[in-house]
Amino acid sequence: QVQLVESGGGLVQPGGSLRLSCAASGSIFSIYGMGWFRQAPGKQRELVATITSVGTTNYADSVKGRFTISRDNAKNTVYLQMNSLKPEDAAVYYCNRARGASYAFGRGDDWGQGTQVTVSS
Repeated sequence: QVQLVESGGGLVQPGGSLRLSCAASGSIFSIYGMGWFRQAPGKQRELVATITSVGTTNYADSVKGRFTISRDNAKNTVYLQMNSLKPEDAAVYYCNRARGASYAFGRGDDWGQGTQVTVSS
C-alpha cells in the first residue's frame, strides 16, 4: 500500500502554468511507475501522463507538448508541469502508482485526495 498526497492545484488563467506535486510514502518509490490522472465533473477519470521507474514518459494526446511529468526519487515525489493551460484542462488531478515499473503492469488501486485545477479568466 502507498500513501499519495497531491498539491499545487489552483486557479489559473488560460495560457497560464501550474506545477503539481505528489508525495508518496509507504513503499520503495523508485522501482514503480507513477502517473497523473484527471477527472472533470461528469466525466470518467482519464490518464494524463505516466513515467516509468527509469524515466520513460508517456502523455495523452491532449496534453502533449504542454505538460511534462518528472520524478525525484530522492524526495519520493512525482511532478506534473502544466503549461499553456486551457479551460478543458480543468479537473481534479490525481496521482497513482503503477503495479510495477511501468503501467504495462496495470494501474494501482491507491489514490490521493486529488488537487483541483481551475482554468478560467
